[in-house]
Amino acid sequence: MSEWWTYRLSDFLLFSPRTYYRLFELYNEAVFPAQFGALALGAAIFVLSRQGGARADRLAASLLAGLWLFVALAFHAARYATINWAASWFAAAFAAEAALIAWAGAVRGAPVLRAGDDWGGRLGLTIFVLALCALPLVGPLVGRRWSQIEFFGLAPDPTALATLGLLAASEKPRWLLLAIPLLWCVVSGATLWTMEAPDALVLPLAAALAFLLAVVRTFAPRTAASDGPAA
Repeated sequence: MSEWWTYRLSDFLLFSPRTYYRLFELYNEAVFPAQFGALALGAAIFVLSRQGGARADRLAASLLAGLWLFVALAFHAARYATINWAASWFAAAFAAEAALIAWAGAVRGAPVLRAGDDWGGRLGLTIFVLALCALPLVGPLVGRRWSQIEFFGLAPDPTALATLGLLAASEKPRWLLLAIPLLWCVVSGATLWTMEAPDALVLPLAAALAFLLAVVRTFAPRTAASDGPAA
């Protein structure tokens, strides 16, 4: 039996790049025209995060939590699990993130997605917009079919990055909510790296930027106190 340290990441990959990308193509066909609804919900979450106020905070958290739950069930559990045994664990993690966002933002009313009105808030919102509009286009620009685009609210990568952007934009980032999106970006980046995808580093690097922003906003002196309960 080979020693564990002789294994490479590719030894744990249970599917080919063609199978992986074909999965998204079939998924997009199955959920169409949900892509338009997901983009509309993304725009609504953006507006609500800028609007502020208890009602907007709760509604934004409810919408985002619903999208995380949808990805958990419709993508990970129903489709990704057909080619990757670990997808059931991914589904559980995404469902847990949905519950955390709903509890902190919708039930307790903490402004977890409310963007600060400063450079950090604007940078976090920029990451959100890039995840919503630009990240889905990276794949086709490096050779994937346009039918295999990954959409925010439907696919895990743009959903995780957009969430990181919003959480980092908050004046008081909640690290409990940041953990699962950050871990997913590492897992997805490792998967793409193993498949030798040319865009393998895009998601991890963007997530690293959101992580650094959250660190700065957590430990830098604040000029105003947070106005909601902690998660």
